[in-house]
Amino acid sequence: MTHILLVEDDPAIAMSLKVTCKREGWQITWLDNASGVLPFLKSDQAQDLSAIIMDVGLPDGDGLSLCQQIRHTTDIDTLKDLPIVFLTARSDEVDRILGLEMGGDDYCAKPFSPRELVARLKAIWRREQLLVQQAETHTPHSSDKPDHTSSNQLPNQALIFENRAGVWHYQPLNYSLKWQHQKLELSNTERKILLTLLQAPNQVFSREQLLNAVSDYPDHRLARTIDSHIKSIRKQLASVDASVDVIHTHRGLGYALCPA
Repeated sequence: MTHILLVEDDPAIAMSLKVTCKREGWQITWLDNASGVLPFLKSDQAQDLSAIIMDVGLPDGDGLSLCQQIRHTTDIDTLKDLPIVFLTARSDEVDRILGLEMGGDDYCAKPFSPRELVARLKAIWRREQLLVQQAETHTPHSSDKPDHTSSNQLPNQALIFENRAGVWHYQPLNYSLKWQHQKLELSNTERKILLTLLQAPNQVFSREQLLNAVSDYPDHRLARTIDSHIKSIRKQLASVDASVDVIHTHRGLGYALCPA
């Protein structure tokens, strides 16, 4: 489910946005102050966040400064590229530009239509999806047939892994990766990411390291797409067994498999 963090001190605006977002089937977490935002982002509840809607003028802080903290606070590195849309009563062009320069992805000037805000979020996610597709394109062996001259090719031998999450089987004949005897419907890049984690179960991989592991031509600008791939992998794993936390997020570091 799409999970949105709403940071807004006006209850009327918050309630209107919550109703509109829930009609979209989105889960909403509402905070009415700035002080609770960073603690929330460091909690396990924030692992599935899709975006932040944030008022610029908060009673205990400045939304612009808070955005800058989110973008540059190392212990929430895995969320530093989370889309942020500002809500602002300021109409001055300088204020709007400042918000974007400080890390915002878009803004809505009050008064605004909640439906417009939803449309802006969807547009941001469409752009992110294009980045994911671009990352796939930058992986020259994104088809199901691996190129054996590549250093980032899929393994060419059958592999069995076993850890606390269960037993994993990789079969190179049909590029099948099974967990708990169920085949995972993964893209080639997602398969490479998961196999990379499986082959080094005690290692924490940064997004850049995972990008290097799955692409012959890694582009650091595309490193954040790893988060989208991890989210997709987690969704597949949850469809098999939602009770097991297979991939751990290490705040400020990256991702790792659950302990072997």
